[in-house]
Amino acid sequence: MAGLGRAALLLSLGLVVYAVVAGSYAAWKRRRRLALSAQNALLASFGSTLVAALVLWSALARRDFSFVYVSEHINHSLPLGYALSAFWGGQEGSLLLWLLILSGYAALAVWLNRRTRDLIAWVVPVLAGVAVFFAFMLCFVSSPFKTAPAPADGAGMVPSLQNPYMLAHPPLLYLGYVGLTIPFAFAMGALLSRRTDERWIVATRRWTLAAWTFLGVGQLLGAHWAYVEIGWGGYYAWDPVENAALMPWLAATAFLHSVMIQEKRGMLKLWNMILVALAFCLSIFGTFLTRSGVINSIHSFSQSPLGGWFLGFIAFVTAFSVVLIYVRLPLLRTRTKLESLVSREAAFLYNNLLLVAFCLTILWGVVYPLLTEALRGETRSVSKPYYNFFLHSFGLPLLLLMGIGPLVAWRRASLRSLGRMFLAPLAAAVVTGVALIALGYGSSTPGLLAYTFSAFVAASIVLEFWRGTRATGSVVRLVARNRRRYGGYLVHAAVLLFAIGVAGSSAYQTVRERGLQPGQSMAVAGYTLTYEQLGARQEANAVATRATVDVSRGGSHVTTLYPGKNNYPVAPGGPTVSNEV
Repeated sequence: MAGLGRAALLLSLGLVVYAVVAGSYAAWKRRRRLALSAQNALLASFGSTLVAALVLWSALARRDFSFVYVSEHINHSLPLGYALSAFWGGQEGSLLLWLLILSGYAALAVWLNRRTRDLIAWVVPVLAGVAVFFAFMLCFVSSPFKTAPAPADGAGMVPSLQNPYMLAHPPLLYLGYVGLTIPFAFAMGALLSRRTDERWIVATRRWTLAAWTFLGVGQLLGAHWAYVEIGWGGYYAWDPVENAALMPWLAATAFLHSVMIQEKRGMLKLWNMILVALAFCLSIFGTFLTRSGVINSIHSFSQSPLGGWFLGFIAFVTAFSVVLIYVRLPLLRTRTKLESLVSREAAFLYNNLLLVAFCLTILWGVVYPLLTEALRGETRSVSKPYYNFFLHSFGLPLLLLMGIGPLVAWRRASLRSLGRMFLAPLAAAVVTGVALIALGYGSSTPGLLAYTFSAFVAASIVLEFWRGTRATGSVVRLVARNRRRYGGYLVHAAVLLFAIGVAGSSAYQTVRERGLQPGQSMAVAGYTLTYEQLGARQEANAVATRATVDVSRGGSHVTTLYPGKNNYPVAPGGPTVSNEV
């Protein structure tokens, strides 16, 4: 079976190399039949990669410990679901998942856009070029199909990965990371083919939105996993790999806003090319941080030979993008100019500048320890206050712009129209701010501003739906007529709820520690926590020790919490590894 997996990966490598060479020559010389052959090779690479993935999944399901990867990541006592999830729990398997998703995405994107021949002719070698890197790594640097004499049992899975959320969190992030390859390939294909109109944006809008959604949902599941698995109250710690997933999401958010301006007004062509290249490079950078072991993180693996290869690939992609954008600069210039600083275009531009600035400050916080260690031989980490400062500096204006942007007119807005539009949202914000201060929530300025701005945004969203419903007579009909616009408002409402939760759990957080005996209680922020009992039970993959904590307020029961610790056996009869939950 291992031989079949290796042969399938070698076939994938050969197919994508052919797609790069033949596809580039065909696009350059306009050889239609050769271009079609390169497309078919790219499509076929998905099939061969799928065979390799099925071989590894089969080995994990059968507990075939002759596979080194299987013996290092699971054991006989691990439930089947967790055993299958070990596919992306290790370094080699996660790289294979990258290639599998990439080849599947590439095949689908090329097939759906096969009629745009001049653009697809250049998109194919770009997609295949990315696939060549991962296929080469799997074949010659980090193979999941290494074999050795099978031990009696495997080493088992890392305890923190034995959580239901780990069945979905990593694959969703990979669907987002890899999904950003599609708009990147179409953007570079548009530059190579000298087709810099909106065609490539139309072809990739839904791909970008899907990748953005997968990244967002993946991070939310990861935050909940952290809350459940790592400790009470913590869901985001500005961990380098957490940041690495956030950065491409921020760049993709800016791109999704920016493309609307290019479609509506024909502006920001250059800006969009830069954003899509930035988002893709950051997705590769995030994979590098996780797979290279150059940082200390709960997500990172041990030191591996992948770091240098990934750095070289990131440098190549960055140089390729910069040079190509520079060479095609005359094609990216637009005649349409920004007519007013008070317009929807200007609001979107401010939004994008804040998103990119926040993204780059996070990038500097991640890279700074690596640079200090490389240049000075000492590691200096960037702590939570650094990130929180920029979150307040850029996040609060971004929150406010969510309410301002949709209400401002295109091209130019008059002061009279602005006053009429903003009257109700501004009144809602003022009333909310005054009420919060009266209730004693003025102790945190960032929290107060976050809630006040949230009221402004919520009122502006409600106002837009109310006006639209008055004109159409039905909310369903309103959304059906303009799904992009009102779908965007619903996304803004979801982000708004998230911002309110973050503000409440950080700006007004209360932390107290105290040892309790059964029957004893402690008061925290108006709630009473009563420790009732401690018990243990055997689960499928661990011994779970749980405390029962009753939570009440004002004498009324609110909920019951079950904090505790899991003991995971590494091997039958062997030592155990503990993990708090």
